Amino acid sequence: MELAPRFLKYPPDESFFLFGARGTGKSTWCLQKFSGAARLDLLAPDVLRAYTAKPERLKEYTLGQPDGAMIIVDEVQKAPELLSVVHSIMELKRGYRFILTGSSSRKLKQTGVDMLAGRALLRTMHPFMAGELGKHFSLETALEQGMLPVVWDSSSPSDVLKSYVGVYLREEVMMESLVRNLGNFSRFLEAVSFSHGQVLNISNVARECSVQRKSVEGYISILEDLLLASRVPVFRRRAKRAVTAHPKFFYFDTGVFRSLRPKGPLDSPEEINGAALEGLVFQHLRAWSDYRRQDTKLYYWRTRSGTEVDFILYGTGCFRAIEVKNTSEIRSGDLKPLKSFRDDYPECMPLMLYRGTSPMIIDGILCMPVCRFLQELHPEKELPQQKAR
Repeated sequence: MELAPRFLKYPPDESFFLFGARGTGKSTWCLQKFSGAARLDLLAPDVLRAYTAKPERLKEYTLGQPDGAMIIVDEVQKAPELLSVVHSIMELKRGYRFILTGSSSRKLKQTGVDMLAGRALLRTMHPFMAGELGKHFSLETALEQGMLPVVWDSSSPSDVLKSYVGVYLREEVMMESLVRNLGNFSRFLEAVSFSHGQVLNISNVARECSVQRKSVEGYISILEDLLLASRVPVFRRRAKRAVTAHPKFFYFDTGVFRSLRPKGPLDSPEEINGAALEGLVFQHLRAWSDYRRQDTKLYYWRTRSGTEVDFILYGTGCFRAIEVKNTSEIRSGDLKPLKSFRDDYPECMPLMLYRGTSPMIIDGILCMPVCRFLQELHPEKELPQQKAR
């Protein structure tokens, strides 16, 4: 597949951090956008040894470049002490710009290093969006293998996913000394996969993987810091009903979820497929919101009585309630959660995403094919605006 254009926009005249999970295409994007930039890859053992042994070597290297040069430092979290050197270089006022990529901010936070005091902006690279793939996008393929560029670019996507889970999610976490017991962490990764797209109950996950609740809380924080998972909070603004207190949990990519989710005779394919579809919509909405650089936040809504709307998008000029159904037909009962939310929040625009092929309006609610929705989703465009009332 030819190199897919990405929706990520960068600040043209400033330095910036570029975070994103491994395999999301950070390095490829940098090489595409800044082909003439100087580059240090800290994943290379010899480079890492040289710059951790003598961080000031970065200043020497930079001063050897022309004024105003762009310098890319890949996986900067492996040598957090370099950020102080970058800071000192910026103080020289010679126009040097840095792109500092990383797959985790955890080590930077833990070591308390200088995060450049706001001199560098923050950007995040997500897995592919359907619109970035264009004609190459296939909903069925995305539901099976996810949207990681490293997977889509492979001739053996299933093998790459297994390697990603086996090498990165386990061994890389161990190498970074983020966990002490790899066996406990491996059991946790599988146990929490049952919570993908579900309300997160940490006590239940702890029982399933036979580790302490405090350890599970720490493991979830690790996944979030590595940009491998997210918790979606409950929408509580001006609540007219009692709502649940727990967030929902999502792995960052559907393919990673499928690789971790145990499967057997007692596991319902419909349940797994439904969670995969909801997760695919989640990762698209998250990327859409992030790439727009606006204040739109992602929530979900669930009352104490169990009425739930999968996603709420709320921010300046945006108030959407989105329900996702893994079905080709819409029944009247499928719309009840959206109707309940609309009763409480008449300002919102409800939207039903389903596996059918035609957009419809049922009971004043726009029902849209999920494949079309994902393909048309673009950070420079608003969500479908028809307020079907």
